[in-house]
Amino acid sequence: MGSLSKRKNLLDIVRKVRIPHSKNKISKDIPDLFKACKKCKKAVEIEKLKENLYVCPNCGEHMKIRGIERFNYLFEDDYTNLNFNSKILDPISFLDYNELRDEQKKKTGLEEAISIAKGKIGDIETVVAVLEQDYLMGSLGTYVGEEITSMFEYAIEEKLPVIIFSSSGGARMQEGIFSLMQMAKTAAVINEFSKHGLLYISILTHPTMGGVSASFAGLGDIIIGEPKALIGFAGPRVIEQTVRQKLPEGFQRAEKLEECGFIDFICSRNKQREELYKILKLHQKTGARYECI
Repeated sequence: MGSLSKRKNLLDIVRKVRIPHSKNKISKDIPDLFKACKKCKKAVEIEKLKENLYVCPNCGEHMKIRGIERFNYLFEDDYTNLNFNSKILDPISFLDYNELRDEQKKKTGLEEAISIAKGKIGDIETVVAVLEQDYLMGSLGTYVGEEITSMFEYAIEEKLPVIIFSSSGGARMQEGIFSLMQMAKTAAVINEFSKHGLLYISILTHPTMGGVSASFAGLGDIIIGEPKALIGFAGPRVIEQTVRQKLPEGFQRAEKLEECGFIDFICSRNKQREELYKILKLHQKTGARYECI
């Protein structure tokens, strides 16, 4: 008992010393000046990364990028943020889902997993949507599905082309079957949009997976991939565990999908504005394929 008593007293002394020390600790908010590239492991200045659209200057790795940064790059002048006031729902009362979304909003500053804006790429007014990877991996839920649907309906009314940058883990599990229904919903509105002879360009970025790749992301009139983007339904590890075989090198990467014809071409981020303008201009000159009667 004496030995146990001594150890308890020693622990009490250590706690008394540690607690005031941690309370008196001076906290300083020091901004990150460098970011390590996951591919080449080299540190890159944050400012340099921003200037380079979050593409590693050493190895060309395309890192994740926010919607606001894509808008600032794509649009020549000012742009207008679009919000169609879709309801944020918890359709199956999933445990702690509302608290999780509150945490995500506080952490990211984003209302939900999609940002939409209207502006001019060159001299052509365009509607652009970006799935926000920082918010629950850009997952497709009822809010995102409703915003995409409303966006296409708006573009039909205004006779505007649409561009979507997809970056997502797939359908949002916290919304169950309701999230899966967004796949059919978005596919239906894109079909209607296409009947009006309007142009939809889908850009697949890393990663574009699950219900997103199997719905609106794969339905573009033109589909563009960012270099080395992972694109597919189930992830490679899940497939390997299922078929019990080692997958070939580059499986589900943008380059392989281009080779197989799923992607029209691959375009680096810093060339996208120029390439998108060429496509938009070509479509504008040739006009609608046909009009819905």
